[in-house]
Amino acid sequence: MYNIALFGPPGAGKGTQSRKLIKKYNLAYISTGDILREEIADGSDLGMQAKSVIEKGGLVSDEIIVQIIEKKIKTNTEVNGFLFDGFPRTVVQAYILEGLLLKLNTSLNCMVTLEVPQDQLMERMLERAKKENRIDDTIEVIENRLKEYKNKTIPVVDFYRDKGICYSVDGIGTIDEIFERITNVVEQSLTKTWLNVVLFGPPGSGKGTQGKMVADKYDLVYISTGSLLRKEIEKGSDIGLTAKEYMERGEIVPDEYAIKLIEKQIQTHPDAKGFFFKGYPRTIVQAYILDGLLRKLGSSVSCVFNLDVPTLESIKRLTARSKTEQRRYYDMDTDVIIRRLENFQKRTIPVLNYYEKQKNIYHINGIGSEEEVYKRLVENLELAFKHAR
Repeated sequence: MYNIALFGPPGAGKGTQSRKLIKKYNLAYISTGDILREEIADGSDLGMQAKSVIEKGGLVSDEIIVQIIEKKIKTNTEVNGFLFDGFPRTVVQAYILEGLLLKLNTSLNCMVTLEVPQDQLMERMLERAKKENRIDDTIEVIENRLKEYKNKTIPVVDFYRDKGICYSVDGIGTIDEIFERITNVVEQSLTKTWLNVVLFGPPGSGKGTQGKMVADKYDLVYISTGSLLRKEIEKGSDIGLTAKEYMERGEIVPDEYAIKLIEKQIQTHPDAKGFFFKGYPRTIVQAYILDGLLRKLGSSVSCVFNLDVPTLESIKRLTARSKTEQRRYYDMDTDVIIRRLENFQKRTIPVLNYYEKQKNIYHINGIGSEEEVYKRLVENLELAFKHAR
């Protein structure tokens, strides 16, 4: 999901540019004024609460506004993201939006602020007042609106500038010239957005084979905790010696070891386009850990895939692999194979349900040739990436 905040003083042309951005990137438009009027017109509980406040001459509270925004986001599931016009207006609202988007497993990707000199803004708004016969738009009123914008909104711009996602755009020129400048910075921010993929599947589903091919295709850093742990075992490191005991029993290695290895992989690829996690997280706790680790780095899980393979087919594949040079030492013992499959059912299926609730998981039929499964994965990844970006 890709989320943009478009800022600019009154008269900067936000409305015109918003309509063009919405069409180009398939975004849902969020303007607090518009959605408040929609809720009031619909007669919803939130709308009636807002109407009561407005009729008494008060300002609608942030508590009501954030609930209406959350409702708008949750009911627009077919878009690629959201365009926030003039929200957040204060630093408090900026923190509120951060928390709300975190709750919804997304974030604000960029803030674009249109820069227009005050004399130009005055000229535009006075001209608009004449055309629309808005007698209340006097020079004094316009100056007060611009002053209020500066006092309240500049701190918000600084808030996002400190996060490294604020872009200033020259708001002077034709509509198309300004739009081109905006899309240039949006595309620039897109390149900074990691695409993080998680691939699940029971033991023997072909995760390793498919994961490496897909990671290579999209130039993502491939992270397999199993492979990383096996390398540590080969080196005879302290992590490797501890991990070997668990892996030989078909059990999940304690989280502290996997975290260290994953963090090291991410840190050694600062210019990565994203990361491909094969078979991790395997437990709900690990799902929380991965979310926290990526959030710490200003990112999140973009999409999740699960290779659906029946248990009997998994056993057949693992048994067949035990007779080849690609065999793992845990392929040689039927009891270990069954224990690994049981672990997947008991501990990893709940993780799939966790991602189901976030609506960013794709189930792929894992039966067929290597090429057939790969084709299904790529087709669905293309769809997922459109939504992620």
